[in-house]
Amino acid sequence: MDLPEAVLLDLDGTLLDSEPLWLMAEQRLMDSYGLPWTQEDQQACLGGPLGRVGHYMYSRVNSADGYISPDAPSSPNVIVTELLEIVLGLFKTVPISWRPGARDLVTNAHELGVPTCIVTASWRVLLDVVIEQMSQQVGNFSASIAGDEVAHSKPDPTPYITAAQMLGIEIKQALAIEDSPTGVASAVSAGARTIAVEHIAPITNQGAHVLRSLEGHTIESLWSATKT
Repeated sequence: MDLPEAVLLDLDGTLLDSEPLWLMAEQRLMDSYGLPWTQEDQQACLGGPLGRVGHYMYSRVNSADGYISPDAPSSPNVIVTELLEIVLGLFKTVPISWRPGARDLVTNAHELGVPTCIVTASWRVLLDVVIEQMSQQVGNFSASIAGDEVAHSKPDPTPYITAAQMLGIEIKQALAIEDSPTGVASAVSAGARTIAVEHIAPITNQGAHVLRSLEGHTIESLWSATKT
């Protein structure tokens, strides 16, 4: 059986159907500033990292003809802190929901003994909340990397290169699975063989094998699909 030496998995939108929670949190935060937040805004921030999301939201709050509300946040970091607080509350109270085929795929990897590593732009404080719930259902992941644990987050290749180093493998022997253009860019530029599962945003990146869903796929079939 031809298998990768590890499977590197994005979290939001790839493993978990958590993007609705992020949209809810973003809408609540922007509503507190009296501003709308659309699906187009969400799509612009898809895949993070949180720093970029904070800058985007900060610019939206302070973009009305140069007027700065007295209630406006003093910096993008304030936005990030407020957003994290809302999202964390949702992640703690809403049961996790797997993306189609994702749970079976992780189970398949664990049954085959293929190491699994979550590579996410979300911060560790959020990752720890959901990874405990996920592990109870599919077994423990071999490793995980959060967006606040690398010098450069997605779309930079650093997260995926770091994951391969943690697992002691060559990145070209890893199968990466992503759902956003930002994440796909990170995985492809790192040198991983990449599956892109289109979700909210269309995938136009070069170098990835694009699917509509993970349903019906196995680690072996996905690894085979990425062969050039």
